[in-house]
Amino acid sequence: MYLVIDIGGTFAKYALMDSAGNITVKNKKTAPRTNLADFEQMLFSIIEEQDLTSIKGIAISCPGTIDIETGTIYHGGSFRFLHEVNLAKIIEEKYGKEVSIENDGKCAALAELWLGSVKGAKDAVVMVLGTGVGGGIIIDGKIHRGINMSAGELSYVMDQIDPVTRKASYFGYDGSAVVMVRTIAERKQLEDPSDGEAVFEFINKNDEEAMEVFDEYCIHIAAQILNLQYILDPEIFAIGGGISVQPILLERIKWAIDEIKKENPMHMALPNVVSCEFRNDANLFGALYHFFVSKEKRF
Repeated sequence: MYLVIDIGGTFAKYALMDSAGNITVKNKKTAPRTNLADFEQMLFSIIEEQDLTSIKGIAISCPGTIDIETGTIYHGGSFRFLHEVNLAKIIEEKYGKEVSIENDGKCAALAELWLGSVKGAKDAVVMVLGTGVGGGIIIDGKIHRGINMSAGELSYVMDQIDPVTRKASYFGYDGSAVVMVRTIAERKQLEDPSDGEAVFEFINKNDEEAMEVFDEYCIHIAAQILNLQYILDPEIFAIGGGISVQPILLERIKWAIDEIKKENPMHMALPNVVSCEFRNDANLFGALYHFFVSKEKRF
């Protein structure tokens, strides 16, 4: 069995998985943002709860820019104290187990490449819509990392820039599912501004206020899909994140692509857009797949 840990903004989810990706046990613990010592203690408690004699390795999904060769984390997302921390080495030395670590967005892409919607694709883009826009770029059947290990960091892509002020708007905000849900919730005066299910009730009922925001959101997603189609020309785009469970998301993204092309007839791109198969557990599957690839395992 393998212990797989997905470090998220609020919780660290963990599971015992076999080499085929079957989950036998799954749980979670609160991920402290206080300091490195508290964070490490949380990770150690997860590991020490397991029967380590049966654990062949530990696979971790983590925010931040990850040097997969050394196991060092840079920036660390909302866990700023992880900057320049070699988490893989710390765990390997403490427990004597092989450890791999990979960026969370790239893990989501790897899950789809291994067992999901882009399995068998040579070139693909996986776009995860959440607080920002994460994911991964797959070229020649492998995750593309780039010289600074930041390929696929779609949140930093600029939607537009003011040439006078030099200030830009970013896809991480315009493509944020959290911002879209909050905007609709505020307009509809919902008690909980993060209630995505209630927001999608309005969307699915074709509520005018909700659809105005949602369609604008889908236009932003569609525009970047078209941009990436011209830059990378992938076989397939897979859209993930919690909201991808809603069929209307894929429907309106495809509508938005057609709307952009209708008003801009120079467009010739024909992006193939599908939904991701993995959602909440994507990072677990991707982290495990990365472990096998990085350790040259055969499964």
